[in-house]
Amino acid sequence: MKDSIKNTFPNFSNDLIKDINENAIHQFFSAGETIIRTGQYIKNTVLVLSGSIKVYREDDDGGEFFMYYLQPGQACAISMICATKSEKSQIMAKVIEDVELVMVPLPLMDKWMMQHRTWYEFVIDTYRNRFEEVLEVINSIAFKAMDERLEFYLKRHKEACGCNDLKLSHQEIATELNTSREVISRLLKKLEQRGSLKLHRNHIEILKAM
Repeated sequence: MKDSIKNTFPNFSNDLIKDINENAIHQFFSAGETIIRTGQYIKNTVLVLSGSIKVYREDDDGGEFFMYYLQPGQACAISMICATKSEKSQIMAKVIEDVELVMVPLPLMDKWMMQHRTWYEFVIDTYRNRFEEVLEVINSIAFKAMDERLEFYLKRHKEACGCNDLKLSHQEIATELNTSREVISRLLKKLEQRGSLKLHRNHIEILKAM
């Protein structure tokens, strides 16, 4: 695990990597598994070595709103906050592609903030980056029409996977944007007519920048 951590988190000091390797928990999860549930107490900070995870916010009726992806070299800022304050999770995290994770127990996270400068900087950068990303999401929700929100949503998924082929169903998009499948299908058809994308049976092919 030591080499994987060094390759994925190159800014970590050797002393920090040694502490992670000796004390953290190394785990694997398969696509489709839920690793964080709304309402559970979080006891570990999650570091991603490989694979991808989708983070959602659930409403009282069980609806899901997509917030952001977790990818290699990243950590879940919200899990850090909940763990630090011993609060229940307000998010749900689902595995999209098989993941390899490093689970850092809460006591170690607090201890390393004081002992390892590179861990402190990593945590602060994680908070800042996620805060900026959430602000973009809020801006999309508050000030943009549904067609603009859809384009923003597709752009984020394209950037997250680094590809033009998005394995997303119309219903999945509708659920994550809190609208109806019919609305999403209509807007996707308009984007296809504009030449921005091509609709396939089980995926969406992005043809040009949005």
